[in-house]
Amino acid sequence: MQIEFARIDDDAARFVLSGATPAFANALRRAMIGEVPTLAIEDIRIYDNSSVLFDEILAHRLGLIPIKTDLSRFVLQSECSCGGEGCSLCSVNFTMSVEGPKTVLSSDLISDDPDTALVHDDIPIVKLFEGQKVVLEARAVLGKGKDHAKWQPTNACGYKEYPVITISENCDGCGMCIDECPRGVLELKGRTMGVVEGKLEECSLCRLCENACLTTGIGEEPAVSVTADSSRFIFVVESDGSMPVLTIIEKGLEFIRKQSTDLSDTLSEIAGVN
Repeated sequence: MQIEFARIDDDAARFVLSGATPAFANALRRAMIGEVPTLAIEDIRIYDNSSVLFDEILAHRLGLIPIKTDLSRFVLQSECSCGGEGCSLCSVNFTMSVEGPKTVLSSDLISDDPDTALVHDDIPIVKLFEGQKVVLEARAVLGKGKDHAKWQPTNACGYKEYPVITISENCDGCGMCIDECPRGVLELKGRTMGVVEGKLEECSLCRLCENACLTTGIGEEPAVSVTADSSRFIFVVESDGSMPVLTIIEKGLEFIRKQSTDLSDTLSEIAGVN
């Protein structure tokens, strides 16, 4: 199994996973979305809310604000020595006290941990008019996306099978497939049809080129054939900013490895008993 990165920075990554199965590719996708823990506001105590939003809607909006998460500093409440009571190892406290007229932004949430801040300071929460107030305390804890979407570390995370385009000798270079391709993957050089250099991975596997080739009435099979390599997958992962995208990929792979190890150990124990 190999991973080749075409792009990687703090916010997004694009890579090709080779030598894997569709089951493993989907397991990796699900692990990155649902098994990598992040911080999100979970508990809120509202002292005053005279805004146009109900308390529940206000709490929902606060919970969806991404928070920068250092997994080397925090643990899940279920694994914390405080027993889930809330301490600096498993939670971060925020306060908010604002009065209108103004638009309340995420920057109005003040963290008690200087090293743990919100990803964006300009997220609008609610508009306050003259005399309206919002006063509250909130606690952020680690959680997983499988329990609630607010704990998902990714804005986008998906993959597709690697495209394979085959052009037979029967191609007469009519160019119909070029006009139909929405991604501009095909080109004509002289009378020879081919794939534009560096654009093969942009193929969406829509097969419109095949249909266009069939409508020309030349032969029984299209001269252009689009298939997929089920052992290679193109991944695109975008972080919500709570942690670098490389950390999300690493933690997703670590989860799969741990689950596999646990299963192997369990099977070994069962075999030993029998």
